[in-house]
Amino acid sequence: MFVLAEMKDTVRIPPWLFHIKFNDAVIEALNKKLANKVVHNVGLCIALWDVTKLEDSYIFPGDGASHTIVNFRYVVFRPFMDEILTGKTKSCSKEGVYVSIGIFDDILIPADAMQHPSRLYPFEQLWAWEYETDDGKHDLFMDIGEEIRFRVVDEIFVDTTPSGPDGTANQPSEISDTESKKTPYTIVGSISEPGLGLLSWWNS
Repeated sequence: MFVLAEMKDTVRIPPWLFHIKFNDAVIEALNKKLANKVVHNVGLCIALWDVTKLEDSYIFPGDGASHTIVNFRYVVFRPFMDEILTGKTKSCSKEGVYVSIGIFDDILIPADAMQHPSRLYPFEQLWAWEYETDDGKHDLFMDIGEEIRFRVVDEIFVDTTPSGPDGTANQPSEISDTESKKTPYTIVGSISEPGLGLLSWWNS
């Protein structure tokens, strides 16, 4: 679930932080820049693990801050493929069930990755597994807030870096709305195997 990512960045230390230890200033700057942020193709950054190398610092004309190239390792949330995780159902839609594991909310279990057969009840806005027994079919609803066990089957990274002018400057509101809906990192899960799905299904 958590990995150590080796990273490299140029850290800018402003003059008003020169009075504290340089290493502490670097740690503070890196955590302020990366903590709780998604780095493209890396994952969700949690906290700095250690600094492995500090290169020479430079002060550029017109800027009193020091600029230092830093090599470091960061604790990153990025589950392995086929890893089994447990979270709580957050919401349902025609796309599938959205799950939260506390530190990360952008987890989707698509409709085609659920126990078969499953269907969405539009009025309740809940998915249900049509479980067949000797007495007939029973709907096992995926209620909001229930604990759910799933397998990680895919991950999707989207580059949310703001794009430059592309000739559509006359439609700024539409562009900003589209940009705001982008999710930088999405985990895709599956519950289409025995033992996966709501924990209450298998405990009873």
